[in-house]
Amino acid sequence: MQSESDQQRYPVEEAVKAQKALRQVAGLGPEMFPVQTFVGMISDEIESLRKLGTSDEEIVALIHQHSSIEINEKDISEYFVPAEQRHPEKSKFE
Repeated sequence: MQSESDQQRYPVEEAVKAQKALRQVAGLGPEMFPVQTFVGMISDEIESLRKLGTSDEEIVALIHQHSSIEINEKDISEYFVPAEQRHPEKSKFE
């Protein structure tokens, strides 16, 4: 079995391009995520920004500046997924 470090990796932008093309050919609209899922997806980034001293208010402002996604600080605090839940395989070895 390949270790995680041996597996080929792809940037999110390339994954989104491939998914968009497949969904278009399949006649499907864009994939939509509820707020809870979106915040879970960006929890790595939220954690990193918090460690740099960025507030949830500033994180929300960044999201609003760079996308049409409308979330607020309450969404981040409510739906943030802690590292041990996002990466349970890593916490086994730490």
